[in-house]
Amino acid sequence: MLRTPVGLLGLVEENDRITRLLWHGENSGFRTAVLKRGIDQLEAYFSGELDAFDLPLAPAGTPFQQQVYQQMQTIPKGETRTYGDLARALDCPAQPIGQACGSNPIPIIIPCHRVVGTNGIGGFSGEGGVEMKIRLLRHESAYSLLL
Repeated sequence: MLRTPVGLLGLVEENDRITRLLWHGENSGFRTAVLKRGIDQLEAYFSGELDAFDLPLAPAGTPFQQQVYQQMQTIPKGETRTYGDLARALDCPAQPIGQACGSNPIPIIIPCHRVVGTNGIGGFSGEGGVEMKIRLLRHESAYSLLL
């Protein structure tokens, strides 16, 4: 578990891959090499020393959700893409993109907060809702959308 500017975070690992990010994470007392690496990278991200995560991930989801998760991981820190941008990349309607973003089990690391609506911020299913999304975007200096 790690204290961050957005609260206490924890990670879950199965078979040497991170499967979930927990808000208000619990400390199990046992930290595998993968969990240590994940916590170290989260700490570096929040201290401004890391722009892109490099972790073994295994988020649960349908094949379509997996495609959306992959697309989200291509969005650079400090930038945003619209649900429509991702929909065009995957040749599908925007609504399922929003649903897939909402199902993301590893927010922050899989940066669903970087996906926004055409005419607004859009939703955020993580702890704290839209206010947390705004905090994460501010942390990344993605101010153009927020002004």
